[in-house]
Amino acid sequence: MPNDNLPEWDLTDIYPAPDSMEIESDFQRADMLSKDFVKQYRGKLANISGEELGKAVREFEVITEILCKAMSYAQLLYAADVSDGECGRFYQTTQERITDISSETLFFQLELNRLDDDVLDKQLESKGAAHYASWIKNVRAFRNNQLSDELEKLLHEKSVSGRSAWIRLFDETEASLRFLIDGKELGISDVLNQLSDTDANQRKKAAKVLGRVLRENIKLFSLVTNTMAKDKATEDAWRSYPRPISERNLTNQVEDNVVDALVSSVKSAYPNLSHRYYRLKSRWFGVDALDYWDRNAPLPNDDDHNYSWDDARKTVLNAYSGFDSKMAGVAEQFFKNNWIDARLRVGKSSGAFSHSTVPSVHPYILMNFQGKARDVMTLAHELGHGIHQVMSAPQGTLMSDTPLTTAETASVFGEMLTFRSMLLGEDNPVRRRILLAGKVEDMLNTVVRQIAFHTFETRVHDERSSGELSSERLCDIWMEVQRESLGNSVRFDDDYRSYWAYISHFIHMPFYVYAYAFGDCLVNSLYDVFQGGHKGFQQKYLDMLSSGGTRRHNELLAPFGLDASDPKFWDRGLSMVSSFVDELEQF
Repeated sequence: MPNDNLPEWDLTDIYPAPDSMEIESDFQRADMLSKDFVKQYRGKLANISGEELGKAVREFEVITEILCKAMSYAQLLYAADVSDGECGRFYQTTQERITDISSETLFFQLELNRLDDDVLDKQLESKGAAHYASWIKNVRAFRNNQLSDELEKLLHEKSVSGRSAWIRLFDETEASLRFLIDGKELGISDVLNQLSDTDANQRKKAAKVLGRVLRENIKLFSLVTNTMAKDKATEDAWRSYPRPISERNLTNQVEDNVVDALVSSVKSAYPNLSHRYYRLKSRWFGVDALDYWDRNAPLPNDDDHNYSWDDARKTVLNAYSGFDSKMAGVAEQFFKNNWIDARLRVGKSSGAFSHSTVPSVHPYILMNFQGKARDVMTLAHELGHGIHQVMSAPQGTLMSDTPLTTAETASVFGEMLTFRSMLLGEDNPVRRRILLAGKVEDMLNTVVRQIAFHTFETRVHDERSSGELSSERLCDIWMEVQRESLGNSVRFDDDYRSYWAYISHFIHMPFYVYAYAFGDCLVNSLYDVFQGGHKGFQQKYLDMLSSGGTRRHNELLAPFGLDASDPKFWDRGLSMVSSFVDELEQF
């Protein structure tokens, strides 16, 4: 395999080592600044000027950046080797120290939320406070769900031994799973990769052993899922959230009706998208229905083209460069400066992400590069996140982060640019069909599959309110949702029943998954505007990325003439997927 030169990231831009004097110095500095901050501002926010409020937020931002920097370092070390006990210990200790220090400044956002509107409006007239108006607005979105200071402090301090501990148990359990195939013990990333192997027998072996090992551990995964759902329900009740998804929607700065419209549109499109495509793929394979291990199988006549890391790098950079040279320049930094970890290792976190760290450093990308076309798309996806994070960094620690709904914009747009570039350069009809089918499958996995995941989550959390769900019931819900979303052209067996257990988003960030579908449909509509020759599109797009979390989705889309609250918006995005399936039916 021509991928022996896969990069590993260099984390010394954050800290030299876990036991370095620099990280200890930062902890001591954050502790000192936090104590001073309490003395200067606690109980006084209603009586200070707007300039003083602006100064207070700037000081809070400094403390936040120090703590986020330390936490980012611990998270990246841990993700690089979840099985390493020392990394786990450092990660846990760092969380505990950060929780202790941040408990001191917890009062600040609580007091901001208690300010009368007329008092805050007066303070925001000053330039110093007005700079942070969007952040203050986002904080105050939760004011009606805020508890007493004592309860907020208790929940904050207990999170390390509660929710965070359960997440760690899930991560370390998943990382420790071993799957025996042909006499070799594999980790979960390798097994998942074999589900798209060209050899049908290999795909079946991987699928069966994945289901078997997950089933052997299903009691633990069920316990984690039930506990996390109950913990969330308890806190939601105290905070008076009307639905399990309500907190996520507030965090994502998106209205309930917008998310409901997205989910409804995608579910209505199941027959025209996933059902139709898998029926078509079954015909290509000469069967009445695909076995589930063939759902992502390479097409017949696929030569299993293997991409070297250098191939992938050039492909993605060329695609970005064709759209805008500035974006390509930002992307190139990730390769030049070892900001990417793509090497395959036992114990490494599965999947992929781009971690923004803090504005004073830079993002880092983790992925597991296997040399497949999908890995090239994953690289394009994570680089999109990375570019977004670099460009929004000047907004500062408090305002650079984007809500999940718009955080997926740059990543999915980067995928689309790369796909279009690859398709444009392909003259061979067979290879063209393979590329197009691969893109359709990626889009179905991003839109249809993620909304199915969302439906599974919703049903689990709703049913959990009446009592703990058995492993069997969790598996039943999973199968019902899968059959609804994938249609009759995909065939399942009992080993597939446990597949819900490895999906980390259910545990890490409840109700995260709809953001993928949101981002994909949004980008499809956005790309449609771009293809239509919208004047000044590139600069408007860069401005959107640079705004970070200072503007909501409706403000970001307005310059392009788009409105996500309009149900037709989602239909426009889904029509691009449908048009690709139309094209495939002509082959």
